[in-house]
Amino acid sequence: MRVVIAEDNVLLSSGLELLLSARGFEVAAIAADAPGFVAAVEEHRPDLTIVDVRLPPTFRDEGIHAALQVRRRRPGLPVLVLSQYVERQYAGELISDRRGGVGYLLKDRVSRVSEFVDALRRVAEGGTVMDPDVIAQLLTGRARDPIAALTPRERQVLALMAEGKDNAEIAQRLVITENAVHKHIGNIFAKLGLSPDDSGHRRVLAVLTYLSR
Repeated sequence: MRVVIAEDNVLLSSGLELLLSARGFEVAAIAADAPGFVAAVEEHRPDLTIVDVRLPPTFRDEGIHAALQVRRRRPGLPVLVLSQYVERQYAGELISDRRGGVGYLLKDRVSRVSEFVDALRRVAEGGTVMDPDVIAQLLTGRARDPIAALTPRERQVLALMAEGKDNAEIAQRLVITENAVHKHIGNIFAKLGLSPDDSGHRRVLAVLTYLSR
């Protein structure tokens, strides 16, 4: 699996390269700024990209805009965003096209190697992976949104769905039965107006419906 990384911190980018190479990924290029990242994606046609939100020269939002740019050129290109902070606007903007293959993790999540590699593979396969801390912030303070109709348990289930957990994993995490998880998910779909016609993508749309508002 070919990967292009956009990260200006040399220590972090080198660490990512070593970690990924040791687990069977091929790091095709590492770019230190947004133009270099866009060029590397065009040249190497990667299967997955990893992008820091803040890149030179202003260290504001160059990375996320570069990610959006390459997604427009290559719809569905898997992008995993790494950030030091929760950037609510950017998390929603990145996945608003509802094509999947996106992730948003805080940088300290990289230290949990097994979780990080699992997240990479989920994103590369077209899944959506969101850091629990990002989900926690996105699911609060917006009483007029449809998400306000969810019960606290349904919000917990939704957060775990956004992490890419399946029903069995959600049941284990919340110490409930899989049948209970299935019922909660059905209630979430109904409250967010996601009909059966949305097929298997409803698990992702349950999160995207909220984030894209």
